Amino acid sequence: MKTEILLKELQFKAIRSSGPGGQHVNKTASKIELQFNIATSEGLSDIEKQQLKKNLQSRLTQEDVLILQCGDTRSQHRNKTIVTKRFLSLIEVGVKIPKRRKKTKPSKSAIEKRLRQKKQQALKKQQRKPPPL
Repeated sequence: MKTEILLKELQFKAIRSSGPGGQHVNKTASKIELQFNIATSEGLSDIEKQQLKKNLQSRLTQEDVLILQCGDTRSQHRNKTIVTKRFLSLIEVGVKIPKRRKKTKPSKSAIEKRLRQKKQQALKKQQRKPPPL
């Protein structure tokens, strides 16, 4: 993954933001929409592209375009930096291949402890019952 190339491939679009701000919000486009096409990216290897498509499947469009939006602040520049940081962290998480889980067995002492507690609990419940007539 080459970050410099990825940052050059990003497409930004400014949109009118909703929320508080009065008349200023109605006049300025401070919300930023980031678009990134995974399929045509040169900063990612084929394996990374496949991993991203698999991990970010719910966030992608049908054309494998990742769309992120940020309208947190009233400043367009701050929104742009926030959305690029989100994008980079999302890509880093999406590219990671999860480690395989090694199957392990519980130790003998853990098994004995569990059975002891189970018998103790059963005895406690048994003693709470009224005596038979």
